Amino acid sequence: MTPAPDLTADIGRIKLKNPVIAASGTFGFGREYSEYIDLNELGAIAVKGLTLDPRRGNPPPRIAETPAGILNSIGLQNPGIREFIAKEIPFLRSFDTAIIANIAGNTPEEYGLMAEMLENEAVDAIEVNVSCPNIRHGGAAFGISAESIARVTEEVRRKYGGMLIVKLTPNVTDIKAMAMAAQKAGADAVSLINTILGMAVDIETMRPILANNYGGLSGPAVKPVALRMVHETASAVDVPVIGMGGIQSGSDAVEFILAGASAIMVGTASFIYPNACVEIKRGIANYLIRHGFGSVREITGRLKLNRPDQLEE
Repeated sequence: MTPAPDLTADIGRIKLKNPVIAASGTFGFGREYSEYIDLNELGAIAVKGLTLDPRRGNPPPRIAETPAGILNSIGLQNPGIREFIAKEIPFLRSFDTAIIANIAGNTPEEYGLMAEMLENEAVDAIEVNVSCPNIRHGGAAFGISAESIARVTEEVRRKYGGMLIVKLTPNVTDIKAMAMAAQKAGADAVSLINTILGMAVDIETMRPILANNYGGLSGPAVKPVALRMVHETASAVDVPVIGMGGIQSGSDAVEFILAGASAIMVGTASFIYPNACVEIKRGIANYLIRHGFGSVREITGRLKLNRPDQLEE
């Protein structure tokens, strides 16, 4: 009998029992999904984005289906970080699964305050969402500027001594520069991509479908962009890269791992198939067995690029 492959994944300061992470914003705090799958099978859960105070989010409509994806403009609806600490951490700690707290702030100091509140809590890592608006600079997202990314990362690093992941937005001209800024400022890993800014229109009403006009595009439609950005980033930084964007199968996950991702996150797929994370984990294991690899690490970054100058005309 062929031995089971080693699925453990080293992500900076932590080791996951497998490389499959439920992505933030699509898995809540795991409660609903625990009725359908065994959360112990996941490498980690990145919880719903947390803000300092509770948020009601944007008015509806705030989700629109698109070809091969969805647009969302939820607006970070969440119960606030204090409620998370009091009620959700104890629930999640009943499972043998790493907890990644995703935080979103209006200022660098707000990010730092939330990080400080989590310093002595039972979370395994913080994921810093830099796609949030910088209220001090006209509302532009922190993540579109290397300087802003560095400022937020430095503030969180100053207040939090644990595993620090920075989640990067793809709505930039040079993803490598953003990842390098995060690494230099103290990030232990980077995760990407967050959603791509998009729009959907109702031609009968002649209005955008989303009440907020624009939303974040996710799902299979973004996968080629995500793969390219993950590969570029993995080639530019020395910290682990966590890849996401349109992953729906084990084969999709393997593509990201070959491109340089040490672990992957599954988002929109969980809306369609509640057991997507579990099936993707099995798909990765089956690929390793089929190709004779003993561990995920053996295929991480193993992508062989074509040499156009050597191709026949």
